[in-house]
Formats: sequence, structure tokens, C-alpha cells
Amino acid sequence: MDLNHAYYLVHVVEKQGFSAAARTLGIPKSRISRQVKTLEETLGTRLLNRDSRHMSLTEAGEAYYRHAKMALDCMVAAEAAVRKDKNALEGAVTLSCSVGVAQFALSRILPRFLAENPRIVLHLQASNDYSDMIGDGIDLAIRGHARLLPDSGLIQRRITDVPWHLFGSPDLAKHLGASASPTDLEGQPGLALGWRPGSSAWSLQGAGGSTASVPYPVRMRCDDMVSLKEAAAAGLGVVALPAYVCAADVAAGRLSRLLPDWTAGLPEISLLMHERRGNPPQVDAFAAFLRRELPDVMNGGGNGYGTGPSNRGGS
Repeated sequence: MDLNHAYYLVHVVEKQGFSAAARTLGIPKSRISRQVKTLEETLGTRLLNRDSRHMSLTEAGEAYYRHAKMALDCMVAAEAAVRKDKNALEGAVTLSCSVGVAQFALSRILPRFLAENPRIVLHLQASNDYSDMIGDGIDLAIRGHARLLPDSGLIQRRITDVPWHLFGSPDLAKHLGASASPTDLEGQPGLALGWRPGSSAWSLQGAGGSTASVPYPVRMRCDDMVSLKEAAAAGLGVVALPAYVCAADVAAGRLSRLLPDWTAGLPEISLLMHERRGNPPQVDAFAAFLRRELPDVMNGGGNGYGTGPSNRGGS
């Protein structure tokens, strides 16, 4: 087997075309095309469907790409394993997480990691929908979950638990009073995370294991935590969000925590990675960095705030 053939095919797939792959590698497009054609002839099957404007993997191509990517990653790991210094870490890492985690947690620590590792290139996919880690070529994923994640064959590493709180405008907090209980929220409009129709009740946990479910009329549904915070600050309703997301707004007096003796969930944040030996060293290094740094960020760096509930990774 000629690994050069696999190398060129992987680049064509990841760059979404022969021309982009040629520009990245600094070689003629015709050379890459010949290499892929030779690979197809060797295997006796077509790996790519292509015309003058579009390109896609065949079913055989999908299978070959996944295995070729793993093989190339192992070769990168083998080469890097003999290097001694930290600056030897190089290559790409693809991370998937929710928009909220990207905006309010990763934004605080990623610049430092990249500054310390100038030869690592990060591809960050921020979405509130789960991605296919294998099909999309994702190395690591940060997921928030209220229940155990299904057994997917992936390694799950716990990062931390992150409580969510209820927030509203300072005027609403003053109106409810410091001794407010869940029943005092009845009739208050709610601002829900996630634009798709779903639950319209706050599930609350209090001291001593007490619980309460408070239905609310939905005023707005939205995937974006920033928009929800702004709506809550403007007095449009009550929102349940990770406390670390709202810590700066609370400190500035733009938002107030409601029902301080109650939380709106305590989901777990996990790091998912592929269950295989020989992960590229840059992936292992980034995974270790996330597990070390994220707990402090997600628990407010000592300000008493943490994160909340979603099985869609919205934490």
C-alpha cells in the first residue's frame, strides 16, 4: 500500500476539492488527480463521485477515508513520539462543542493554548446540534448531558458538573423579593434555550432534595445565549442559563439571579474522544488542557457560579 495515495485522498476530502487540496499542498492539481485515480484503480472501485462542479465520497470512499485518516494520524503520532520538546507538537485538532461553551468558556482559554503551541491548528465547530464525530472527522467533543450518554464506542472523560440558575431583570428580582419561592414564578413568561418546540417548564432543585416543576408561557425560543440574556435583562422574561455565562452581567447589575436557593439543573460536562490507541499527540495534549482548565472556567473561577440542563450539549 502506498500511503501517499491515502494522503492525497484525505486532503481532497478535507479541503472539499482537488483545487483547494492542491493549493494547500503547493503541488499541481493534476498530480493529486493522478494519485487518486491510481488509488481507485488499485482498489478496483470508485472512491469519489465528481464532475466539473461537485465532488462527494461514494460508500466505499467513506469507508476508505475513515480508515485512511486513522492510519495517517497514527503516522503523525509515530513521528511526533520521537520528538522531545513541547514545541514539537504540531498538526490539526478538530473540536466540536455548543455555541455557549465556545462563547463563554473556550474563548477564555483557547488563545493561551494556541500561543503556547504555535504549530497546532485548531478547527472549532460550534453548534447546538450533535455532530457525527467519525463521519465529520472530529477529534474531540464537549457535551453537556443530564443523563448518561449512550454507549457510542467513544471514550467519555468527565470534566465537571455545572449548575444552571434562573435569571431575570433587577426589576423582576425586586418585584419577586428575596424570599420568593417557585410558586411565585407562576405566570411569568419564559425565555427558552433552543428554537425547536420543547419543554416549557422549569425543573428546579432546592436544598434538602426538594424539587419543583413550574410551567411557563414561552415568550421566546432561541439557540443563542447572548440573545436570551439580553431579552431577560430587558425584562421580557425569566431564563435558565449556566451561571458562569451570566456572572459578568450579574456583577454589572444588568441581570439578577432569581430564587437563589434553587437551581435549574446540574448536568455533567464530558469530553468525548475516539476509542483508539495512538491518538495524534496534539489531540492528546489539547484533551489534557481542556480537562485541566475548563472546570475552573465553568465554575466561575471562584465567583460561585457554574452551568444547566440540556441533553443537546447547550452547556
